[in-house]
This record gives sequence, structure tokens and C-alpha cells, in this order.
Amino acid sequence: MGVLGEWDRLLFTRVAGTRLPGADPAVTRLSRSADHGRLWLGAAAGLAVLGGRTARRAALRGAGSLALASFTVNTVVKWGARRPRPLLDHVPPVRHLRRQPHTTSFPSGHAASAAAFATGVALESTRYGALVAPLAASVAFSRVYVGVHYPGDVLAGAAIGVGAAALTCRWWPPRTPAPERERPAAGAPALPDGEGLVVFVNSGAGNGVPSPPLPAVDRLRGLLPRAELVECGPGDDFTRLLADSVERAARSGGALGVCGGDGSVNAAARAAAQAGLALAVFPGGTLNHFALDVGVPEFEDTAVAVTRGEAVAVDIGVAASATGEEVRFLNTFSIGFYPELVRIREHLEKRWGKWPAAAVATARVLRTSTPVELRVDGRPRRLWLLFAGNGRYLPDGFAPTYRPRLDDGLLDLRMVDAGHRLARTRVLVSALAGALGRSRVYSAATVPRVELAGVTGTGPLAYDGEVVPAPDALRLAKAARALVVYRPALPQNELAQQARLAAATARYRARARGRRLPEDGGPSARG
Repeated sequence: MGVLGEWDRLLFTRVAGTRLPGADPAVTRLSRSADHGRLWLGAAAGLAVLGGRTARRAALRGAGSLALASFTVNTVVKWGARRPRPLLDHVPPVRHLRRQPHTTSFPSGHAASAAAFATGVALESTRYGALVAPLAASVAFSRVYVGVHYPGDVLAGAAIGVGAAALTCRWWPPRTPAPERERPAAGAPALPDGEGLVVFVNSGAGNGVPSPPLPAVDRLRGLLPRAELVECGPGDDFTRLLADSVERAARSGGALGVCGGDGSVNAAARAAAQAGLALAVFPGGTLNHFALDVGVPEFEDTAVAVTRGEAVAVDIGVAASATGEEVRFLNTFSIGFYPELVRIREHLEKRWGKWPAAAVATARVLRTSTPVELRVDGRPRRLWLLFAGNGRYLPDGFAPTYRPRLDDGLLDLRMVDAGHRLARTRVLVSALAGALGRSRVYSAATVPRVELAGVTGTGPLAYDGEVVPAPDALRLAKAARALVVYRPALPQNELAQQARLAAATARYRARARGRRLPEDGGPSARG
């Protein structure tokens, strides 16, 4: 390796001869704890269980980055470099690992995994990334300190790890911290302490999501003590309780709130728009797509907006049949294999949980699905999938993630064409290669409306996670600015910080007392 190799060996000798008083046992244990990624997988599990939505995304990206880096190092690079391990002559015996690695030295797999996990976490959250980074750096240093790698091995491994984490952004871009804030404000009543707000709380939402420190009802009482809460449990009549909530909100001259997943939010949004009520969304589901895209990722954000009367108007997607029947959607509409995927997932998730059921359903549908034939704007098409989003989704590839605006008046139309050989395989390969925009089997456009005919016989259609039978013809369009949704005018403003501090204080006091928050903060109803 020439001069660089000599410098590498010299630096290794210097580190090997360095003594950190009292640190030898700790550094050795730290190095062993990262074997096979155990340390990082444990950290990912901790983030997923104890943290919120951002922590779960950070854990998922970190674990995915680790897997990609480990695969690259152990199956490609190590077998090409074939560099022998350093000699242990200069390393004190107390620092020797009990089991010396038998693989080649270049690059360091431990350093690659550490850098990949830390970078993946930091891409989603700089705060969590700052917590993980010192531990990752310590693991990387430990590999030289215990004598199993040269410094160059560690630097190369770290570079591979960072590259693997960056590569995940090609398929799954990190979500922007906040949606665009320049949207025109909409009129909504200011409700101090939530007075006049009726919140429909679907306690059955969020299957598979770790519970918050306190139940949603208690969090809402702590933030908006004068709000009226209507709870809907697993055995309650969802439709009746939601209608009752809308009636109470209209009678009080206030607003409607909803706490639940995207299905609950969709139903509440349709009811609020029809009744002319502003909607306050408290994200309580698994994914909370609509709440995140509007700009209310936490209960506290919505509470601030309700208190100050800050809101925006958003579009609603409309799928209207020839008979006048309508399906309204806040997020997505689709025809093809996705509705069947939803049906199979819902059948399996009660036994297996949502994410394992989704993985099984995806594999089954990709293996057994058949194309659908219909006319799109009068043109005959044979498709694996037709997807329409309420607003333009980003990124532009096959895995749309978020929308910067919800009032652009456009549908995000994407189709996978089944008229080509191996269409499903080709579109997946193109997506993985980042070349989907040049694929002949995939097309994307933003349009104000689209006409679908011959839909009968294509199977069901899906909207916002719900599956319904398909009529023969549909017209997809937008109801422009049809719904008013509470959202803070500015992210992280002073009042939002005060609300978060008050909520955190209330939760701490409740835990310290060992009981729930007081029940006398506001009226409550239960079906």
C-alpha cells in the first residue's frame, strides 16, 4: 500500500501503545457489544419503543442503512481487498478480544455499521443523531484500540457506512421538517382552552404503534381542558358517535376535532366539510399522513392552532360516479393490486400486527395479482396500478412520501403499465436503480381531473386505506379548499413551546402521582 500503508501501520502502533487509565475493560466490552450489529439493533428497538414518530423513522432508516452497509462490506469489499489483520505484538494482552476475528481486515465492518446507523438516524433527526454519534465514534475507535483493525480500515468502513445511509435517500427520501408555510390563512374560530371544540377520539386507531406516555384523552385534557371529548371504543358505533360529535360542535358554534388514524380523519373531514366546521386533527394513528402533511405532527401543534384560531384551507379529492355517488379522499385513491393488498393486510393484521401483515400481503399480491383493463381519459389501458394522490407527492419516484402543499388543485396521477413484458420486475428494478423516470412501464403526471371508464370488473378501489366496490365509471377531481384545518401559522413559535412545556409538566405530575390526570378538566361523553 506504499506510503499510505506505512503511515497506517505507524498510526496503529501509536494507538496500540496508548494507555487510557481504567478504560481497557470498558472499551473491550463496547467493541464486543457491536458484534453482528447487536448494539445498533438494540438502539433501534429502543428508539422505536420509547420515542415518537420521528424516532421510529430514525430507527427504521438506521437499521436499513446498517443492513446495506454490512452487506456491502461482508459480501463485496472484504473479499476483494484481502488485507491481513494487524499483529498484536504492540497491543497489551488485557485489551485482546477473547475471540479474534477470522475475516480479512479491510474495511472494518464494525465501523461501517456504526457510521451507517448513526448517519441514518441523523438524516431523520439531528437530535437523535447527536446522541448516537459519540457511541458510533467510540465503537470505531475501539476496533483499533483492541488491535483488530488498522486506522485505514476504520476510515474506509466509516465512509462505506455514510455512503450506505445516503443511498437510502434515493429510495426513501427523509421527510422535510415542515410543509410549506406560505399558504393563505383560512378563517377558523379561536377557542381558548378548547372551549367549543368537540373532539371525536377513536381509541382503536394506531394498531402496532407504541402507546404514548399518557392516553390520548388525558393528553387532550391537559392541553385543552375545556374541550368536549367523545370517546369511541372498539365495540362502539363509530358512525353514530361521529355524527353526534358533529351535531354538538355545530350546536356550540365551535369546531370539530378528531384523534385517530387516517381512516378516522377521513371520515371526520368529510363530515366537517359538509357541516361547514373547521377541523382540528390530533394524530393518533399508525402513519398519520394527513396530519404530517398539513403541519400538525404533535398534539401540541394542533392545540396551539386551536387556541389562536390559526388554520389553512386544503383540497379534498373526489371520485364521483355517473350516478352521483361520491368517494372523498384526503390522501390517496387507487385501482389495481393495492386494494387487494389492503384487503389481505386487514385480514392478517389482527393475528400478526400491521407491518408483518403488510409484508406478507405485498409478497402475495405481487405473485398472484393480474392486470386491470380500463379507459383513462378515453384511452384503453392495461395496468397493474393506477394511483391518484390528493396533491402532488414527493419524491417523484415510485414511493411517494409526503406533500409540501395540500391546496394546489392537482391530482398526482401515477400508473404502472402492464402492456410490456415483465412490467412488475422492470418497474421494481428501475425504482431500485433510481431510474424510474426513464422507465417505459411507469408514468406520472399532475392533472386537475381524470376520467375513468370500464372500471367495473377491475376489482375494488381503495381510498385512504378503505376498500369499496368500484362503479363502472368515475371522474376524479378536486374540491378546491373545501376543508379548513387548524395549523399553527409558524413552526416552533413561542406559544407552541409553552404548550409543550405545560403538557410535559402535566404528564410528569400525573406519573409522579401514579394516577391519571384529573377528570374534571372538561366534559366528556362515551358511547
